[in-house]
Amino acid sequence: NKALKVLRARLYDLARAEQDEKLSRERRQQIGSGDRSAKIRTYNFPQGRVTDHRIGLTLHKLEEVLAGPGLAELIAALIAEDEGKRLSALAE
Repeated sequence: NKALKVLRARLYDLARAEQDEKLSRERRQQIGSGDRSAKIRTYNFPQGRVTDHRIGLTLHKLEEVLAGPGLAELIAALIAEDEGKRLSALAE
């Protein structure tokens, strides 16, 4: 009886440690390095261009993006990329 309790506790601790490690890996992956080279987006005013480096999308409508209407296209592309990543993660 006591041996089963000890075994159950060890298995629980092992599962918990594995879950914590997985969560920690996911957090580190989301945070990034904070380095300047890890840019998210570039706004090029002379050329009227905005580039989202995470998904490789370049839009030549900077004024529309900054005013609001063009932002929907950028957000839709980000959502599509995120959904694609989630689906491929589920497939693994």
